[in-house]
Amino acid sequence: MASIFTRIVNGELPCYKVAETNEYLAFLDIRPLTYGHTLVIPKKEEDYIFDLNDELFVGLQLFAKMVAKALKHVTQQRIGVCVIGLEVPHAHIHLIPFTQMEQMNFANPKLNLSGEELAQLAQNIQAAIKEIA
Repeated sequence: MASIFTRIVNGELPCYKVAETNEYLAFLDIRPLTYGHTLVIPKKEEDYIFDLNDELFVGLQLFAKMVAKALKHVTQQRIGVCVIGLEVPHAHIHLIPFTQMEQMNFANPKLNLSGEELAQLAQNIQAAIKEIA
């Protein structure tokens, strides 16, 4: 059975997309820890990030770096990176804007942003990617 992320890649489920290539996708977390919390995934479904082949792994990191730079530009905060790999069986990287270490704690309550807020944020990040590139 396809992971929820594969279903997003296949267009079966919607997302607030911020960046995409043939191999990778970045979209906003709909239950974010902080404003701008973004998920970066390879389109190829692989459960464990360290099982990715070297080319896909390095490409994912470089794609995440590009997204993180735009996210920093939009949020004016440092971007934390977290890979846990338990919640969805599809390799992914969390990019989390933060000003305090406590904000990186996944036990914290999640933000409740409206669809309009998420859509505007995604547009702002997309614009920043174009500006920075």
